[in-house]
Amino acid sequence: MGKLIEELAPEYGFTIHARVDMNDDIRQADGADVAIEFSTPHAAPGNIEGLAALGIPTVSGTTGWLEHMDRVRTAVGRGGAGLVWAANFSIGVNVFLRAVRETARLLANEPAYGAWAWEIHHSTKKDATSGTLLALVNEMKTAGYQRTIDTSSNRAGTHPGTHEVGFDSAADTITLRHTARSREGFARGALKAAQWIPGKKGVFEFKEIL
Repeated sequence: MGKLIEELAPEYGFTIHARVDMNDDIRQADGADVAIEFSTPHAAPGNIEGLAALGIPTVSGTTGWLEHMDRVRTAVGRGGAGLVWAANFSIGVNVFLRAVRETARLLANEPAYGAWAWEIHHSTKKDATSGTLLALVNEMKTAGYQRTIDTSSNRAGTHPGTHEVGFDSAADTITLRHTARSREGFARGALKAAQWIPGKKGVFEFKEIL
């Protein structure tokens, strides 16, 4: 993701100020207008806290760390910084989330329909179930669908990511699916967020700024 963001950054008016790898000091980013953070669930909270302490607005596409959100929110507020986070920065996925939510709302009071949520990602993806699938299930529940949602994940090969939500009854089946062809959509969404966040204070989800 870092290499792809670096490649696409000039299209969005950015130049690269610093590259901070796993064993580097986050203070190398000091002076940047915005930081884009794609790392690991273990590293992300500390990275965001360090960037907030420098007053650098941050876009984080790392998943699997949301149990630390209260700690991160406090750090962002203390630093007077901004943060945009998302389980998935693909614009298509965020449209997909809205479609799933509306379908779940319409079927919430139709007990004949059972539901499932499924995904497949490349074998090196760190978290399973992914943050995106968890977000899809949360959207369904928030929309009022309170029945069981059977959830499953696969990890294989180099697949960039497919997410599917389905509703099934004796009469018919509704299937909603998003398939990523590459990681470019994730990078472009993160860069779109990076254009938006400078000058903002607080914590925002990507879906709020679309």
